[in-house]
Amino acid sequence: MPRRSLPAHAARPAPPGPARPEAVPPVIRIRRLTKSYGHGDATVHALRGPYDPDTGAPLGVDLDIEQGDYVAVMGSSGSGKSTLMNILGCLDVPTGGRYLLDGIDVGHLDEQQLSLVRNRKIGFVFQSFNLVPRTTALAQVELPLAYAGVRAGERRRRALAALSLVGLAGRSGHRPNQLSGGQQQRVAVARALVTAPAMLLADEPTGNLDSRSTEEVLALIDGLNATGRTVVLITHEDEVARHAKRVLRLVDGVIVSDVRQAPVDGPPPAADRAEVPA
Repeated sequence: MPRRSLPAHAARPAPPGPARPEAVPPVIRIRRLTKSYGHGDATVHALRGPYDPDTGAPLGVDLDIEQGDYVAVMGSSGSGKSTLMNILGCLDVPTGGRYLLDGIDVGHLDEQQLSLVRNRKIGFVFQSFNLVPRTTALAQVELPLAYAGVRAGERRRRALAALSLVGLAGRSGHRPNQLSGGQQQRVAVARALVTAPAMLLADEPTGNLDSRSTEEVLALIDGLNATGRTVVLITHEDEVARHAKRVLRLVDGVIVSDVRQAPVDGPPPAADRAEVPA
């Protein structure tokens, strides 16, 4: 029997429609996250979220942070902000719930794997700079790359580029005692950025700085976010939080306020001042 051919209009496949842009997953996604210390009646719920009205059990914290956002986390001592920072930075593990960092479920990783995530996915900036004494700015910035096994020539190239980004290309050979507080913190920022992390996590980054150095470092962070870098900043100062696009406030382990100050895909509120100091 001869094969019947399909009509021309049926044999011709329909042209594909326009490609739909894939949604970018959040850099941070946490669900029902809790952190408790102690046991029984002595249990302290450092991070708990609201209580279940029926059982009284903590329901945990839910939070998404999108790529390119700039989030300030605020709260007084004992509010849970340091606990949240330690979990977001993979420095501590939650008691319950789930945490995805750049799509990776970190709750199932062992300590060695967590160390790799910290080195590759998170850039840390601390209040105390954490620079190595008698070590040049260039060598400080190269350290994370050395831990990652990057070859010497590539380490130097990337470290110099990071120092240039924070306005310190001309001070690569200076040691911490030859730099001002603001310059030392900018070296710490360069070290945090050199691995191209998914998130810059800054814990009270201006806490040890005078007012001029504070403005320098905040302008630098503003400028980095304006180029698309995701920033999570822990602070207790309203003036620092005004630089962020979004402000979370914690009280007793609960997010009690979540205020959007600028759109995720726009510049930070202080972008007009976001210039890297010379």
